[in-house]
Amino acid sequence: MAFDLSSITTGVCRRAPRIILLGVEKIGKSSFAAQSNSPVFLPIKGEEGIDALNVAKTPTCNAFAEAASWLQALMSGEHEYQTSVIDSVSTMEPLIWQYVCEKHKVESIEKVGGGYGKGYTESLAVWRQLTEMLDALRSERNMASILIGHVKVKRFDDPAGPSYDQYQFDINDRAANLLFRWADCILFCNTKVVVQSEDTGFDTKNRGIDITGGQRFLFTQKRPAHPGGGRGAYGHIPYELPLSWEAFQSAVAAAMSQ
Repeated sequence: MAFDLSSITTGVCRRAPRIILLGVEKIGKSSFAAQSNSPVFLPIKGEEGIDALNVAKTPTCNAFAEAASWLQALMSGEHEYQTSVIDSVSTMEPLIWQYVCEKHKVESIEKVGGGYGKGYTESLAVWRQLTEMLDALRSERNMASILIGHVKVKRFDDPAGPSYDQYQFDINDRAANLLFRWADCILFCNTKVVVQSEDTGFDTKNRGIDITGGQRFLFTQKRPAHPGGGRGAYGHIPYELPLSWEAFQSAVAAAMSQ
């Protein structure tokens, strides 16, 4: 195939963002995504976070094939939605494992291909299928994507220093790494807590105290305690923002103007 050098372009390309939104339970992840530009939610089996939100939503997806079919419908159908929201990829992972198990006619992801972690490797192909469908919506329909996920606290063995606990994406590490590489922006939601030590007379107890009176925050960059980060303008927005789509969008606009 011959290529025409005149097709080479320069300049900054602005595209709809691919966002991973993580956070502790009941912090307001779904509410934040509901404030995005003309969203449509794909609720996944096991999530009821949007029942109380007045937002466009499909019927609950009880299988990976159902979610894939809805994404295809967004590709081919007439609509004015600008953001697809999967709520959540944490509950989608079991559906992906079920999809892989049915394909290989086994009962457990641990038994796919005879075991030894092959089931998790096979699942990566399905995760890639998901991201490719979202990328198609982005390129063909200019739709942004928000993937909502839960977190777990897990020890991290730092090769450069002591080990410590951190919030991590609560899906398989290989799938998490794939999604992190794919995303343009990784956001983490939480409150602010300080630890106060109390001498009880017998021992010392630590208590976590919310120092903001219940305020919720969006953290945009990676820290030892949690994931985060972004490419391009998304890597240059302030580390800490109010948990508000308006605040996030304003910060992104300011970074892009620079």
